[in-house]
Amino acid sequence: MCMNQHDANEPFNGLSQAQAAQGLKDDGPNELSPPKKRTVWHILADLVREPMLQLLLAAGAIYLLLGDRGEALMLLAFVLLTVVISVSQEQRTERVLEALRDLTSPRALVMRDGETVRVAGREVVRGDLLLLTEGDRVAADALLLQANDLQCDESLLSGESMPMAKRALESGDTEAEQHRVFAGALVVGGQGRARVTATGPRSEMGRIGKSLAEIEAPTTPLHQQTRRLVRVFSFLGLSLSAALVLIYGLLRGDWLAGLLAGITLAMSMLPQEFLLILTVFMAMGAWRLSKQRVLSRRSATIETLGSATVLCTDKTGTLTFNKMAVAGLAVSLADEKGLQLRSAEAPVLPSEFHVLLEFAVLASELDPFDPMERALVELGQASLPPAALHPNWRLLHEYALSAALPAMTHVWSADEAGHVVAIKGAVESVLALCHPTATQAQALTQQAEAMAARGLRVLAVARASWPGEPWPADPSGFEFELLGLCAFADPLRPEVPAAIAECRAAGIRVLMVTGDHPATALAIAAQAGLAQSGPALTGTAMAALSADELGRQVATQHVFARIKPEQKLALVEALKAQGEVVAMTGDGVNDAPSLKAAHIGIAMGGRGTDVAREASSLVLLDDNFGAIVQAVRLGRRIFDNLRKAMAFVLAVHVPIAGLSLLPLLLGLPLILSPVHIAFLELLIDPVCSVVFEAEPEEADVMARPPRDPAAPLFSKGMLGWSLLQGGLILLAVGGWFAGLLSYGVAPEQARALAFVALVACDVALILANRSFSGPLLAAWLRPNRMLGWMLAATALLLALALGLAPLRAVFKFELPPSELLAASLALGCVVLLLLEALKRLFHQFLIGEAASLASKRDTASLTLPPSSSSA
Repeated sequence: MCMNQHDANEPFNGLSQAQAAQGLKDDGPNELSPPKKRTVWHILADLVREPMLQLLLAAGAIYLLLGDRGEALMLLAFVLLTVVISVSQEQRTERVLEALRDLTSPRALVMRDGETVRVAGREVVRGDLLLLTEGDRVAADALLLQANDLQCDESLLSGESMPMAKRALESGDTEAEQHRVFAGALVVGGQGRARVTATGPRSEMGRIGKSLAEIEAPTTPLHQQTRRLVRVFSFLGLSLSAALVLIYGLLRGDWLAGLLAGITLAMSMLPQEFLLILTVFMAMGAWRLSKQRVLSRRSATIETLGSATVLCTDKTGTLTFNKMAVAGLAVSLADEKGLQLRSAEAPVLPSEFHVLLEFAVLASELDPFDPMERALVELGQASLPPAALHPNWRLLHEYALSAALPAMTHVWSADEAGHVVAIKGAVESVLALCHPTATQAQALTQQAEAMAARGLRVLAVARASWPGEPWPADPSGFEFELLGLCAFADPLRPEVPAAIAECRAAGIRVLMVTGDHPATALAIAAQAGLAQSGPALTGTAMAALSADELGRQVATQHVFARIKPEQKLALVEALKAQGEVVAMTGDGVNDAPSLKAAHIGIAMGGRGTDVAREASSLVLLDDNFGAIVQAVRLGRRIFDNLRKAMAFVLAVHVPIAGLSLLPLLLGLPLILSPVHIAFLELLIDPVCSVVFEAEPEEADVMARPPRDPAAPLFSKGMLGWSLLQGGLILLAVGGWFAGLLSYGVAPEQARALAFVALVACDVALILANRSFSGPLLAAWLRPNRMLGWMLAATALLLALALGLAPLRAVFKFELPPSELLAASLALGCVVLLLLEALKRLFHQFLIGEAASLASKRDTASLTLPPSSSSA
C-alpha cells in the first residue's frame, strides 16, 4: 500500500488520558480471562488442609477431652495467630504477584494526548490509536488507518500459517478483513496505525472463545527437590508418631496421652515450612528483581541465575546507550579521488553532503523508531532545504531489513521524476549492490574501517531509479549508485567496564554478539574491558565452521560480529554443548529461537519486540547491561538465603523432635507439648520465610564461581552441617534439663528453664546461619529490620509466658530463680560461640565440596555430547 509522506506526518492525537480512563471504566480491562484472585476464604480453605493446623486442632480437642481447658484455649489462640500470619503472608505474596502480572503483561504502543506512550495491553480501550511495528502482538481488534507493507500472522485465530497482507481502509473501500487487525495477531512485517474497535471479551478472539487462561507451569527442579524432602520427613515423622502412640498406649495404657505424645512428635518433625519458604522466596525474588528494572517471567529463572557461566550480550543499547548521533558523513566523489569526511556537528552542512543525507532520510521509516533513523531524520530536518525532504512524494514499496540483506530499501513516487529508490544498510551489503570501481570500493572500505575502529556504527547509502511496477523481487534488481557513508556515535555506558570486571570475578564469561562491523565491535569491546585477543569471529566465518570447530572457537572467542539472528541459536547450542549455562540477550523477532534455547533468555524491554519478550525468561526494562549483572548478583543472593532458611529449618527441627521423644524413652518428665511446639512455630515460620529472605547478600557473592545447577539443594555438607547444629542444641538443652533434674530442681521449673534455653539456642541458630562465610560481627552489623522485629516479638512472648501466672499454668511452668534463668540465656550465647567455631571448620569442608562439584562439572563438560546438553 502506498503512503503519502505529507499525510503520514499529520498529527494523530489519539485519546486523551481522561477519555482512556473513562473507557477503561466503561468497558473494563482488555483481558479475556483475568487471573482469579485468592480471597481470604480461599486461603483459609487451604490452611484447614495443612497438616500442622490439623494437628493443632486435634491436640486442642484431646485437651478438651482431658479437661485441660487452659491448654485447649491456648492452642486455639495459637491456631488464630498461625492463621493471621499465614493469611498476611499469602496476601503479601499475592500483592507482589499481582504487581508483577501488571508489569509483565503484553504492551501496546498508543497515542495519548498527542504523544506516543507504551501502556500495558490490559489498559488499551476502544478508540485508542495503536502504532504497529514488526514483532508487535496486536493488543485489540482495530481498523487500519495507515499501513505500509503490513503483514500479520493470524494463525492463533484462523489456523492459517501464512501471513495475511493488510492495507488501510480508503474512501470507496468496503470494510473487509484485510482492513482490520485482530487481538492476538503478530505483526511479522511492515508498520501501521489502527483505531481500536473492540477489546477483551468483545474482540474476535473473545467471541470465538480462545481463552487465555493461565497454563500451569511445570514444577522447577528446586520444587521437585523440596517436595521429595517434605515427603521423606513427613513419612518419617508420621511413622515414628504412630509407633510412639502404640508403644505409649500398650506400655502405659493411656491412649489419649499417647495420642497427644504422638501429635507432639509429629508436629516437631513435619517440615511444612519448606514449601512455604520456596513460595515466598520465589515471589519476593521476582519482586526484588523488578525493583532492579528486571522482570522475571518464569520462577525457574531465579533458580538458574546463580548458575550462569556465559553471558552473551548485544552491543547496541545494552553495552551502549543506543542514543545515536550522526558523527560523520563521507561522500563518494565522481573523480574517484576518494572520500571526504565531515563532522555532522558543523552548524551548516556543506551542499556536497545534501544528496547523501537526503537519500539516507528517504531510506528511513516515515515515523522512525530506530535511533539511527531518528538521528538522520532530525539532522535532515535541521540541515536540508524543505524541498529536499520531499513532502509530496509517496512511498510505494518497502523492502524490509532481512538476514539475507541487512539494508532498508524504499521505492518512492517522485511525480515528474518517476520512481526513486533509496537504500541504506551494512556497508558490504550496499557496496555489493552498487558495483563500484576497484578504487572506489577500496576507498570506501578503508574509510568504513577507519570509522568503525573509532567505535562508530557505519551505514552505506545508495540510490537508483525505476520505471514502475512490477517491482523486482529483491533490491538486487535495481541499479544502485553509491552515495557515501553515514557514521553514528553510540557511547559506551559508564557502568559497563565495572560490570564486566564483576562478571569476570564471578567466573562468568561475557561474549559480545552483534550485527555491527568487526572493527566497531572490537573498539567497543576494548572500551568495555572484554578480553579479546585477535580478530572478531564474523558471521561469514562462523557459517563455514563445523560444529566441532565452532565448539573450539566459542571456548576462547569473546567478540562475534556481523552475526545474523539465526546464528545466535547455533552459538547458544555450541556453548551448551560445552556444558555452559547460557544467558542470551535479544530484541528482534528472529532472536526468539535463541532466547528460547538459552537457559536464561533476556529480552530488551525498551526496544524489544513482543515476540522476543514472550520467548524470554527475563525482560530488561532499561536495556542496561548493568541490570543483567545485578540480576545475577540478586539470583545468587536469593539462592544463598534460600539455603540458609532451609538449613535453619532442618537444624531447628532436630532438637524439637529430640526433646519431644527422648524424655518418653528415658522416663523423664516431658519437656515439650503441642502448646510449646505451637509457640516455637510462631518463631520458626516468620524467621524462615521473612527474616532470611530479607538477609543482605554475602560479601563474596560475586567472587565465587557459578554454582552447579545439577547440585542438590541439600548437599552432603549442608545436610551434615544442619544435623550437626541441631544435634549440638539437642545435646546442650537436653543435658541442661537432665542436669537440672539431677540437682533437684522441680520438673516445672526445669521445663521452663529448658524451654528458655531452647528459644535462646534457636536465636543463636538464626544468628549463626545469617552468614556462611563472614565473621559473627560482620553478620551482626548487616542491616535486617525484620530480624530486629522478630527478636523483639520473641522476647515479649517469652516474657509473657514466664511472667503471667495463667500462661505459666498453660505451659506447665514455674517461675525459676533469676540466676538459673540467666544461665539458660547464657547457654544460648555458649551455643552461638560453638556454632561460630564449628562454622569455620565446616566452611572449609563446604568450600572443598563445592570445588569438587565444580571440577566434576568442568570435567564432564569436556566430554559432554551436544545432544545431551539440550534443555
